[in-house]
Amino acid sequence: MAQIRPRIAVPRTVLMCRPDHFTVSYRINPWMRPQDPVDTARAVRQWEELYRTYLRLGFDVQLIDPVPGLPDMVYAANGGQVVDGVAHGARFRHGERAAEGPLYMEWFRRHGYDVREPVATNEGEGDFLLVGDTVFAGSGFRSDPASHAEAARVFGREVVSLGLVDPRFYHLDTAFAVLSDGEGEDEVAYYPEAFDEPSRALLASRFPDAILVGEDDAVVFGLNCFSDGHHVVLAAQATGFAAQLAERGFAPIGVDLSELLRGGGGVKCCTLELRS
Repeated sequence: MAQIRPRIAVPRTVLMCRPDHFTVSYRINPWMRPQDPVDTARAVRQWEELYRTYLRLGFDVQLIDPVPGLPDMVYAANGGQVVDGVAHGARFRHGERAAEGPLYMEWFRRHGYDVREPVATNEGEGDFLLVGDTVFAGSGFRSDPASHAEAARVFGREVVSLGLVDPRFYHLDTAFAVLSDGEGEDEVAYYPEAFDEPSRALLASRFPDAILVGEDDAVVFGLNCFSDGHHVVLAAQATGFAAQLAERGFAPIGVDLSELLRGGGGVKCCTLELRS
């Protein structure tokens, strides 16, 4: 078992979008069932609890206005990736979400970020997660492998490619979580079965003390969580993962986003980190 390290919370700056127009009117991932009615008011209440949780943790929460007709805009993490004040915009795989990319890039411009327009298909922090100085990038369902090399050029950082093979975990942030990336060893958690064999071997080599999460916690999007280095905000239903986190000295905070899971998103999907 990995040694418990002192945990230091570092308040984050994040971008979120209220789900005022949330619904499931099309199907672009296995979680979406347009035939089943969605309770938009419940989705808003659940999102507001996540928003209040971040405020209680001292986060600086920025908001982008939701746009009618773009129900998935609530999943702000997909709107780009921001590192060192550089915002690499998103180019979505599916036409239903295509209009979100320019809206997020315009928000970045208005708020002083150095915006880089994407060439290859990429879905922002859904598939690109910063661990220490390295970007881990997913492909297989949404982001094109060519976007990994593009991100390396944009950010001037190492980008490590990971292959996703389970369509339930169509974005990297549904199967891989960054827990701490400050001083000392970087810590992550992941669901091994979401990855191809070469990626599993790579992850095991890079992160020998990672938390390996079981399917029961993965399918409620427990890994789609957000950490400040001490507190880990995650799906309330992921009780096994919460216990694993507590054993490592983290402070898990459960939030119910079950209505938003019906669109294929959770805590991290609703959270885009803004790194100046």
